[in-house]
Amino acid sequence: MIKKITTTVLLLFLVINTYAKEPIRVACIGNSITYGATIENRELNSYPAQLQRMLGDGYSVGNFGKSGATLLNKGHRPYTQQVEYQQALEFAGDFVIIHLGVNDTDPRNWVNYRDEFIGDYIDLINSFKEVNHKARIMIARMTPIGSQHPRFNSGTKIWHTEIQQAIEVVARVAKVELIDFFEPLYPYRHLLPDAIHPNQEGAEILARISFQAITGDYGGLKLPILYTDNMVLQRNTPLTIAGTSNAGDKITVSINSQKRSATTDFNGKWSVTLEPMTAGGPYEFQISTKTKTKLFKNVLIGEVWLCSGQSNMAWRVNQSKSSNHDNVLTSDTQLRLFDMRTDVNIGATEWDVSTIASINNLEFYKPTSWTEANTASIKQFSAIAYHFGEMLRDSLDVPIGLICNAIGGSNIESWIDRHTLESDFPLILSNWTNNDFIQLWVRERSAMHLKNSTTKIKRHPYEPAYLYETGIKPLEKFPIKGVIWYQGESNAHNIEAHEELFHLLVKSWRSNWGNAQMPLYYVQLSSLNRPSWCWFRDSQRRLMEDIPHTGMAVSSDKGDSLDVHPKVKDKIGQRLAYWALNKTYNSPTTPSGPLLSRVESIADGVLVIFDYGDNLTTSHGEKPSTFEVAEFDGVFYSAEAEISGNSIKLSSDKVKNIRYIRYGWQPFTRANLINGSQLPASTFRYDLHSPNTEN
Repeated sequence: MIKKITTTVLLLFLVINTYAKEPIRVACIGNSITYGATIENRELNSYPAQLQRMLGDGYSVGNFGKSGATLLNKGHRPYTQQVEYQQALEFAGDFVIIHLGVNDTDPRNWVNYRDEFIGDYIDLINSFKEVNHKARIMIARMTPIGSQHPRFNSGTKIWHTEIQQAIEVVARVAKVELIDFFEPLYPYRHLLPDAIHPNQEGAEILARISFQAITGDYGGLKLPILYTDNMVLQRNTPLTIAGTSNAGDKITVSINSQKRSATTDFNGKWSVTLEPMTAGGPYEFQISTKTKTKLFKNVLIGEVWLCSGQSNMAWRVNQSKSSNHDNVLTSDTQLRLFDMRTDVNIGATEWDVSTIASINNLEFYKPTSWTEANTASIKQFSAIAYHFGEMLRDSLDVPIGLICNAIGGSNIESWIDRHTLESDFPLILSNWTNNDFIQLWVRERSAMHLKNSTTKIKRHPYEPAYLYETGIKPLEKFPIKGVIWYQGESNAHNIEAHEELFHLLVKSWRSNWGNAQMPLYYVQLSSLNRPSWCWFRDSQRRLMEDIPHTGMAVSSDKGDSLDVHPKVKDKIGQRLAYWALNKTYNSPTTPSGPLLSRVESIADGVLVIFDYGDNLTTSHGEKPSTFEVAEFDGVFYSAEAEISGNSIKLSSDKVKNIRYIRYGWQPFTRANLINGSQLPASTFRYDLHSPNTEN
């Protein structure tokens, strides 16, 4: 009897539930991307179809995409003149998601009718409000157009950016919700096989964005990867703490007697700003919602530095030689390490298909967390970064946090954000696996790794922008004081390209952290028997002169003629610290060895004058070596070099009218000039007649 009653009640509930409420209608308005063009079984795999499965039976999702449709009413195929538009009006969606504008980048459209875009968009929005005045209208920032698109550089990129900005204006004026179909897809260029249309996996991303916007379900409280126990937060600066959570969640952040609250917006984002804190700790750092709390323990306030580059920065303490092994392994609870490493073998090997799939999905770094500096963690950490941090600890007596993110063999272009490359160096993005701007070794190693790849678009850590997208962007602008950088070996084949790319790296990272004066101190390549390295080192020296708030640590005296990985790392880390202590922390510490300042002609030769040239001497008490001079023909002869104060007097009986001067101009050099702080001089080349162009 009980079973019969229970069955009857269940059937009655199902009947009532079926007829009590109509499904919530979701109208997806758009072009071929909404329609699902190029997607196999688009009826099942377009983004509206995938959205239907995510939302379930309580919703009815309509796909009203029209291939080739423009937002502009005077465009080549106006959406408002298509049958899909009329069907969408009849559907009268409770939610309306509009994604239009990509086809308006066609030169037939935006160039001629851009002034009408905002008005046409607002009219379209109002037409959906008229058929359902309670409808929630969501307009989407456009999906990306890949750099491989044939019109990308001729105008499409510029017009796409301008239309994107116009869409944001529309959202503000029309007071509708703006959702983002751009940023979540932007790093996944392999999901746009023809540079415009997302494949099934890309459509899934659009469906998930739409699902989250409709339901407000963003998976609860989430924070950037750097938020763990033992972290160090940057002192003496306002701290923006940001993350995601479900729409409408109240977020409470508390640390060191400060407490701030925020409410998550409809896009799942929240942020609070903490007042600057002085060095200290340890503290407990709590971030919570009504239903979830993240508590971080043993948190310090101090100085945070990012340590990045390629293998010489990644080179571990236990791989290196040190002048003081006893001190190397000293535990220090006030020094904290965040070591970003990968499990992927970047040696000479072919990757299997699962590794390639992970790379494509931007799953390159393995999970990590902040640790205190102890014997075990120090041994496995970057030697240069550790010795840099150790010196800051000794000199500043505040907590120091070091984030090491360095990948062996990586080229500089892989560390620069895609937007900067698209705007300022688009040629390096073109067919990167066969692009001479990218070093041959880099391309050959990448080709070996990807031999088993079956995808049209090849993703790889050495691909331009890849390491930025996987290793810098996930840091989510975590406040840092500055950067130390050791890279260049994988770009020494094209000095001119590297000069431009180095400027772009600094621009990219300073923009990312919102600090136009963020210091970046880098290592000049060491000595090695590679023909281009003397030229490359001099280029690095001149870059320091061109870019404010940078400094260069000389390493040529610690090089190895046969090994690209010199084993002495402690001195290099300390030399980077000298720059930071002097320029960032205003210490009287001498930041560098002698750096060429200017050259003056004198009666019987030339006088080479140095910055940081106090108490000039040589490393072994011998005469200064490897100075050479030449006349206009550029044929160099050894010069007699004599120390005179903070200058070197040069002369040669073979060169009557000195025009060119160079020092240490060998790939592997035994140049010996140092200053009173025992720091070596940079190698250089100088044109006495044209110092602004050759120097």
